[in-house]
Amino acid sequence: MKTIEQFRTLRLMALLFMGIAVISCSDDDDTPEEENEVEVITDVTLVFTNTADASDVVRASAQDPDGAGIQELVVDPAGITLSTDATYTLTFEIFNNLETPGEDIGEEVAEEDDEHQIFFSFTDGAFANPTGNGNVDNAGDAVNYNDQDGNGNPLGLSTTWTTGANPVAGGNFTARLQHQPDIKSATTGAADGDTDFNLSFVLNIQ
Repeated sequence: MKTIEQFRTLRLMALLFMGIAVISCSDDDDTPEEENEVEVITDVTLVFTNTADASDVVRASAQDPDGAGIQELVVDPAGITLSTDATYTLTFEIFNNLETPGEDIGEEVAEEDDEHQIFFSFTDGAFANPTGNGNVDNAGDAVNYNDQDGNGNPLGLSTTWTTGANPVAGGNFTARLQHQPDIKSATTGAADGDTDFNLSFVLNIQ
């Protein structure tokens, strides 16, 4: 009888160990893949620098003090005021200032240029170059990008804008940063991927 009882005990222990092994393997298989997270951004500044006069610098900012919290980036109501018949280089200052010191998200975007693109929309006719109303609605529309990723696709941390001869009052200028890991191509647009920021400023040209 002891032999039978010992056999049953050994059999139960073997089944128990097999069950633990199966559960362990199942847990390993269920480990979720690492996701691409949207950047935490608290401060964005658009910097327009006149290419003919480096002292002519126009800054337009947006802030979100709670970062990933319920608040969104809020643009400065003063907007953007540019001169007529002038050419500007637009660059960006993008930070997460919840960190100490502040984290330069613009640097991260530049390093991950194959995953990001800034798209633009603006009041039709506000600029002599590029013409049109930007590429948010149609990725193939004209924007003068000065930077590209390793595949030759535009990034948008540096662009060039030439204003027209006619004044514009109460127009619009929008910059939209899209995070497009594994999908960015020559044809992906502003609706593809995740939006890191979408900022619309009042535009005046005078």
